[in-house]
Formats: sequence, structure tokens, C-alpha cells
Amino acid sequence: MRFFCKAGRTLGMTFVATSRMEWLFQRGSKEAVFLSVCRSMLLISCLLLVLSVSMYPGLQSIGVQLHSAVTGSYVPGHHSVLLVNSPNKQAAKDIGRAIMEKRLAASINILSRTSTMYYWNGEIQDASEVLMLVKTKTSRIQEVIEYVRSVHPYENPEVLSFPVEDGSLAYMKWMDEVIPDD
Repeated sequence: MRFFCKAGRTLGMTFVATSRMEWLFQRGSKEAVFLSVCRSMLLISCLLLVLSVSMYPGLQSIGVQLHSAVTGSYVPGHHSVLLVNSPNKQAAKDIGRAIMEKRLAASINILSRTSTMYYWNGEIQDASEVLMLVKTKTSRIQEVIEYVRSVHPYENPEVLSFPVEDGSLAYMKWMDEVIPDD
């Protein structure tokens, strides 16, 4: 299609050029929109990654609870039992009560007078100790260890943890309810 003006010039070129410029502008806008969407998606993905990493312990706990609720099974290793030796019953009770007050454990058993042999300063020692069984979430072990080390009368207290592989689902659900998430 050609348009003529009074001077007899063809105006069709102007029409074609205008259409081509509009097409280039639209194409440029589409590319700009595409790049903007890509940048936004990248930003959102990065934010979600940072939030996921920072909230990992809480998300893990929720995931374990959902898994248990849906499948009716236990996720091995979600809970642990710590062994802690003390020199006497009173020290064990004091440490145990403080752990419970800090809500770092669901339950603590104090087993009186165990016979213990160990190396200390190059010699075999034979002693009588009190053993504590501390039942907690695996995610709280480091807090328990740090606390025990800060108040224990021994220079190097025994604190060993063992993951719970299986057990009473009702008991472990109760443990989840009484030990807050970190």
C-alpha cells in the first residue's frame, strides 16, 4: 500500500518505517519485560534459599512431625539419649533440674552409684559415679553439652549422645511437645 502526497512523493516508506520502529520498540519492551521477570525470579529464589537455610532447624522439625503424622512412622535420629556421669547424686540432681528448667530435655533418669574405671593422668582410676540418661531432641544436643560443661564439677565431664533409631511413637510425640524447637 502506497500513499502519495501533493508533491507526488511516496509516503509508504514512512508507514513501513513507523511500523518497523513500533515492532522494534515492542520487541525491546518484550525483552525488557523478560529480563525484569528473570531478575525478579532470581531475587525471589535467592530470598527463599536464605530463608530456608536460616529457618532450617524449625523447618526440619516441622518436616519430621508431618512425616510422622502422614506415615505413622518415626524418623530415626530425631531424638537422642545423652549419657552424663556425675560425682554424686546431688550434682546429678542439680545439673538435671537445670537442664529440665531450660527445657533442653523431656526426661532425665538418674541411676545411682555406677562403678566406673577410666584413665586419668596416665593412671587407671576406679570410682563410683552417678549416671544420668538425658532424653532430648538431636537438634538440642550441643546446647545440653555446652550447659553441662559450664556447670559440671569435672574438668572434662563425660557427655556422650546416641541417636534413637526407634521406639514408642506416643512417647516421642510427647518429647516433641515438651521440648521447644530451637
